[in-house]
Amino acid sequence: MKIGIDARMYGPQSRGLGRYVQKLVDNLVAIDSINTYYILLSPENWDQFHPKNKNFIKVLIRSHWYSIAEQIFVPIKLWRLKLDLMHFPHFNVPLLYRKKFMVTIHDLIVSHYPDSRATTLPKWLYNLKLMAYRLVVRHAIVNSYKILAVSQFTKQDIERYYPRVADKIEVTYEGFSVEHGKSHRIDLEKEYGITKPYLLHIGAAYPHKNLYRLLQAWKLSQAQLKNNYQLVIAGRKDFFMNRLSQEAINLKLDENVLFLGFVPDEHLASLYQFSIAYVFPSFIEGFGLPAIEAQSYGVPVLAANNSSLPEVLGNSALYFDPFNINDISKTVQKIITDEDLKEKLKNLGYKNYIRFDWQGMAKQVKRVYEYLGK
Repeated sequence: MKIGIDARMYGPQSRGLGRYVQKLVDNLVAIDSINTYYILLSPENWDQFHPKNKNFIKVLIRSHWYSIAEQIFVPIKLWRLKLDLMHFPHFNVPLLYRKKFMVTIHDLIVSHYPDSRATTLPKWLYNLKLMAYRLVVRHAIVNSYKILAVSQFTKQDIERYYPRVADKIEVTYEGFSVEHGKSHRIDLEKEYGITKPYLLHIGAAYPHKNLYRLLQAWKLSQAQLKNNYQLVIAGRKDFFMNRLSQEAINLKLDENVLFLGFVPDEHLASLYQFSIAYVFPSFIEGFGLPAIEAQSYGVPVLAANNSSLPEVLGNSALYFDPFNINDISKTVQKIITDEDLKEKLKNLGYKNYIRFDWQGMAKQVKRVYEYLGK
């Protein structure tokens, strides 16, 4: 079979999507020496992928995702490759591409939160962008030969919006691989100014991540915690993170909330290992990989009791109502003060994260390729 994979998001620069694409492609290289793969890469990540097998062929695509150029030039390139199957690991399937393809849907967050506060664009332009999003997502879901959903929650969400496609959805959980050996210990005080025991959150500051309520809950907890702890938020500084940082200043939390900006992978081990707990307050998540990563470091997880998180974390997390500031605050205080609970969640977390395996995911995806190729 000639299989194409859109890997323009390959690599850590594309956050969770980049990790998914990278692990899928790298593990297919490890398990498949028969099928021929055409791996679509951008100029930004062209040098990051070094295929060891001759059946993996790099294809340069200069059109950026979510662009008009993507809609025009990507289909032309794909038609020339004469593929038997194309896999888009994200919903951005060009509208003009009508040959056999499958798609991975990670979540439908924008469908749930189509709020102009989630963008820096003017409202009229965002509404236009939202219309385009709905059109592209519908095309990807309705015209695909197979839909991979990264959780049962995402599967059910797709069915809710597009009930007629239920029979072609297959759940393929994201994986996880322990890569602690690539990290090294750092001096957290010297590197990041962390001077107190701390709770940790890593990721973007988009509105659905619910970090505003986390700040308010942290403010509510300060009297009981006597300002002896810090909340550490790591994530690339952009409009949303800067706005959140300003909110912390408005709440007079400057001393006890630290915004680290982007943290390189080699620093994550120390950041995770020395934290009291990882806090995941999102309103909605398609899978929730950072919580699994935290568990691999022996870090207790506090999580919102909604979307995919109870499915992925099971009994290994301490849950709270993400809409209730008091509940978030009480949960934070509980994990800080209850040593037995921390030890229990640490042990349950170890048992939970080993359920997820990137190579197992790649094998499942390969079976879908071969099924569709018959």
